Amino acid sequence: MSNAEKKSTFFGGAAILAASAILVKVIGAIYRIPLGNILSDEVMADYNSAYNIYNFFLTISTAGLPVALSKTISEANALGRHNQVQRTFRVAFLTFLTLGLISFFCMTVLAAPMAQVVISNPKAVYCVMALAPSVLCVCIMSAFRGYFQGHFNMMPTGISQVIEAFFKLVVGLALALFLVNVVQKPELGSVGAIIGVSCGSVVALVYILFLFFRDRRHRQRIRAADRPDGSMRILSNLLKLAIPITLGSAATSLVTLIDTKLVMSQLTNIFHNVDGLLLNADGTGPALDAARNLYGIYSKTMSIYNLPFSMMVPLTACIIPAVSASLARRDHLGAQKVSESALRIGLLLALPMGMGLFALGGPIMGLLFPSIDVEVAGPLLSVLGLASIFVALQLLCNSILQANGMVNLPILAVVIGGVVKVVVNFILVGNPDIRINGAPVGTLCCFIVISALEIFIIRRSIPAPPSFLRAFLKPFVPSAIMAAAAWAAYGLLTNFLRFGNALATIGGIGVGVVVYLVLVLALRVLSREDLELMPKGDKIAKILHIK
Repeated sequence: MSNAEKKSTFFGGAAILAASAILVKVIGAIYRIPLGNILSDEVMADYNSAYNIYNFFLTISTAGLPVALSKTISEANALGRHNQVQRTFRVAFLTFLTLGLISFFCMTVLAAPMAQVVISNPKAVYCVMALAPSVLCVCIMSAFRGYFQGHFNMMPTGISQVIEAFFKLVVGLALALFLVNVVQKPELGSVGAIIGVSCGSVVALVYILFLFFRDRRHRQRIRAADRPDGSMRILSNLLKLAIPITLGSAATSLVTLIDTKLVMSQLTNIFHNVDGLLLNADGTGPALDAARNLYGIYSKTMSIYNLPFSMMVPLTACIIPAVSASLARRDHLGAQKVSESALRIGLLLALPMGMGLFALGGPIMGLLFPSIDVEVAGPLLSVLGLASIFVALQLLCNSILQANGMVNLPILAVVIGGVVKVVVNFILVGNPDIRINGAPVGTLCCFIVISALEIFIIRRSIPAPPSFLRAFLKPFVPSAIMAAAAWAAYGLLTNFLRFGNALATIGGIGVGVVVYLVLVLALRVLSREDLELMPKGDKIAKILHIK
């Protein structure tokens, strides 16, 4: 394969993965909003807390190994070592299967103690058990995804991810509706939704197995004479690559898991010790139900908070190869320009969305979840809106650091930020006057600290660092004006024209979008160089007359 072909394959693969990631995020958003309306706040808490356990096991099992497998297989292929490829895959498959079975065992046999001890929510036990098949299927599937990616074939990974998300949406919502409305068992609605997750994983696994065995005949025709390495040596090499990546991802999942337990236990204790609600010896009772109610409201705000930084996926996928290419040519100025443009484009998307959520937190929650307690949910989403800006900034900084070969320092920043989050939540959520309102403040503080640390690392370690002030200020001004305009428009429509919340919220958002677009063009926030980072960016620049 020529260098040009390799480059084309790489960027094509990155585009496929970025497109599938965006589609998965869109499907996820479509899924979480109606699910939040089907499930009560208490049941939503069960779903979300069980999901945090699932994410932890999934991270431990699959975060680093697929990357290590794809890298090892691609290297062996480049050397024509086809026997090495086959043995590497067999070793990796057995490793994935073992990790999947261990996770499956923990989430079935140990579901009850984990629900009570790990997340302080005994009523989430059936949700944890319902997720066990999914973690096993995803582990097995990750081996095949890594195999295909090692052959520069990203399509199976991308399509299987979309299949997984689609069946989660269709089956999960259908089962949740059936159990809540037909069977009249609203407490089992979360279990139905989670069975949809497991069904999606099973179907995606069947799809990728079909592709693998369909291509088996072609692989068997390849004759190779190379002598593969021993299984233990292959496993050792895989783990050397996988463990650092896994530790970085596991740190985030572990912090989330600890945070879930902390928030639930703090709330339950307040309702029991301060408000006098009953708490049984097994951890159930009115005190737990009251805590589940607040945590469920918080979970619904989190589903909206996730949207702004999900838009960073395709952008971060472009940063690494673009910056790496400049550095390979020793063009530090070019790397600086790419990094700064990426930061500005990222913040151009994240700032208006985050500040829009801050300005219209209550109205947006009332629009998307009509039955929710807006007095509680509104302030939570407003603070999380600000937090989403710093999450997006952290993701952009991570990509810049990774492109410059710095993969370990962000892990330290995440750990420090996680400790800050736990401490802040312990203090604030444990305060009877603050309660659940402390949780988004902990998230905000966490990502401010991580972003600040990563900016400090970039400025000290990279020869030609981007100007964060320049990248931030240009989008900030139109975003701030946009948020004020949206808030004012909502107030005008509700207080003077007597519009209902739905129409007033849509009207406020519409005014905000128009104001923002006009200001971005009038203030020339975007340059042609910025747009050229994006697909069809040169054509967009021509249409908008941007030089």
